[in-house]
Amino acid sequence: MSKIGFIGLGIMGRPMAGHLLDAGHTLSTVKRGTLDETLASKGMQELDNPKAVAEASEIIITMVPDTPDVEEVLFGEGGVIEGLKPGTLVIDMSSIAPIATQGFAKRITDAGGEYVDAPVSGGEGGAINAALTIMVGATEEGFTRALPILEVMGKTITRIGGHGAGQTCKVANQIVVALTIEAVAEGLLFASKAGADVAKVRESLLGGLAQSKILDVHGERMIKRTFDPGFKIKLHQKDLNLALEGARSLDLALPGTANAQQLFQACAAQGGADWDHAGILRALESLADHEVGSR
Repeated sequence: MSKIGFIGLGIMGRPMAGHLLDAGHTLSTVKRGTLDETLASKGMQELDNPKAVAEASEIIITMVPDTPDVEEVLFGEGGVIEGLKPGTLVIDMSSIAPIATQGFAKRITDAGGEYVDAPVSGGEGGAINAALTIMVGATEEGFTRALPILEVMGKTITRIGGHGAGQTCKVANQIVVALTIEAVAEGLLFASKAGADVAKVRESLLGGLAQSKILDVHGERMIKRTFDPGFKIKLHQKDLNLALEGARSLDLALPGTANAQQLFQACAAQGGADWDHAGILRALESLADHEVGSR
């Protein structure tokens, strides 16, 4: 069993940390308000800052919102790098910029650590059920060391390539997810405006070529109008910004991605930055002057 520092106990991080505790690992985190009662009852310890967490750990896992957050945790004042011991494994499971990830990996490696980027897909449900898809960028040695830990939290774990490759894969994932959510929203909106029973439309589509996990999970969210996250629109906006910035650097056009980003922005303008990303439906409903399920 390992001494693990887990920094970032949000919607995804809390259940992920819980699985590690259940597996017998010793966990510590940075004190941020009141610790979740479930994690506290399982023995998770709170320390003053990331430096202290690093000093107490053999493995560090970060699960924070954005690139600057990872940089602050690792390299800011009182950051992980100040307490990093030789051979410490640093696993970043956040979704951040691939190029910045390569720089972070070099700094951790130069300081004597081993860096793994391991962003995840599967949402809150995947985190709760330890069924996440994990996309890994690492050396072969780093992947081998990280795999037993990742297997506690995920189901499909793939080494994509070297440092930054996991984050590149996650950006691609977020493009596909955004466009598929938009497609489901448009299909259900069309069916509803045409007078069809959208619940039956979804049921039928799930039996054909259009079936997908997004149609299953987010299609139900749209019909039931349950837009509590989940995965927040503002976080998907962040991921699509990474995609569009990367596309510019590659001289690549991603018109569908740009359109999805604009619809997310329309949601944010309506006060919906914290809605689940299935809430993209609301932007389309505003354009149609029609709400799914209404007559």
